[in-house]
Amino acid sequence: MHWAPFAMDTESRNLSAQPLAVHPPLTRLPLVTLYVTERCNSRCITCDYWRHGRNDMDLAAVTRLLPSFAQLHTEVVLLSGGEPLLNPDWAPIAESLHKNGIKAWLLTSGLALAKHARRAAGLFDAITVSLDGTDAETYAAIRGVDAFEKVCEGIHAAAEHGMRPSLRVTLQRANYRQFPAFVGLAKELGARQVSFLAVDVANPHAFGRTDDFVSDLALRREELPEFEQLLHTVERDHSEDFRSGFIAESPQKLRRIHQYFAAIHGQRPYPPVRCNAPEFSAVIGATGRVQPCFFISGPLDARTANGNVSPSADLTSILNDSGMTALRNSIRNGLRAECITCVCSMWRDPQDLRSVTKFMGAVWEARP
Repeated sequence: MHWAPFAMDTESRNLSAQPLAVHPPLTRLPLVTLYVTERCNSRCITCDYWRHGRNDMDLAAVTRLLPSFAQLHTEVVLLSGGEPLLNPDWAPIAESLHKNGIKAWLLTSGLALAKHARRAAGLFDAITVSLDGTDAETYAAIRGVDAFEKVCEGIHAAAEHGMRPSLRVTLQRANYRQFPAFVGLAKELGARQVSFLAVDVANPHAFGRTDDFVSDLALRREELPEFEQLLHTVERDHSEDFRSGFIAESPQKLRRIHQYFAAIHGQRPYPPVRCNAPEFSAVIGATGRVQPCFFISGPLDARTANGNVSPSADLTSILNDSGMTALRNSIRNGLRAECITCVCSMWRDPQDLRSVTKFMGAVWEARP
C-alpha cells in the first residue's frame, strides 16, 4: 500500500567502498517515517505488501528510538506501512510520541478508520487516507477489496471528530478519468485537502514489490491526450481550490504526472527531479532497517533495535556511518537510477525545516 522497497541492489551494497565527499554530518531530522507494520488489509494491484508482509514494530522499539529523536530534533513522525492500524500498538505509539513532544501523522488505507475514528482523531495531528476510486467498482479494481463505502465512512467520521483527513490519490489507467470527480468527493467527505501523484511503475522494488513485478498500470499512449484535457478541465474549473491549497499541487506540478506517463512511452524525458528528502527525513522499517527515503533501501547493517534485532548503533550514528553517508552522497550527486524516475520527490528549503508548521504544510504539498 505505502512506500517501502525491500530489495537492495549492487550499487547500494558497494557504496561504502566509494570515496566520500566531505559533507557535514546529519544533525537534524525533522521528519521520520516509521513502517510500524508490513501487514496490510488491502490487496492493491500497485503493491505486494499484503502478499508477504509479516513484521510489526512494537511500542518497545519505538521507545528505544525516542532518545535519538530528541537528539535529532525530530518534530513529526509519520506512521505508515503496510496498514498502521493493524499494529496492535498503534495507539500507544502515537501516545508515546505526543508525550515526548513529537507530532504524529497517520497514513492509512482507511479500512479501519471508521472503527477507530474517535481515538485516531484525538491522537494524530494529521491523517492522510489513500483513496484510489470515486466509486465502489473502481476502488475494488485497484485496492482489491470491496470497501469504498467503509473508507468513505471513516474519512467522514474522522472529520466529524475534528480531524479532517487529507486524501492521497494515485492516478493510474484504472482511475484517471475520475480525476475531476476526486476533488468533488474530497469536499463531500469533509477532507481538508486532496493530493495526486502518478502510479510508480519505473521502480520494480517500490511498495514491497518482488522481482517478478509486471505492470500494466500506467496510462497508455493513446490515453495521454484525454488525460491532458482532464488537466485543462480541472485547472479551469477549480482555480479557487488551487489557490486555497485544497488541491495540494499547483497546476504545474500536476502536469508533471502527464509528463511522467509520456516519458514511460518515450515521448518526453522524465520530469526533472529536485529532492533533498534524505537531508531532512529518514524511513525506518518494521524490522528496524533504516533507509534514506521511501524508494531506496539503506545498507543491510543500518538497523535500529526491534524485537530480537540488535542495533548496530543509535539512529544518529547509523545515519552518519560510512555506508549511509555514501548513499546520501550518491543521491545528492544524481547517481541513483531510482531518482531519475521518482514520482514522489521532495525539496524543502532548509530554513523551513525549523518550523514544524511550515514543514508539515510543505510535506502535504510535496506530491510531484
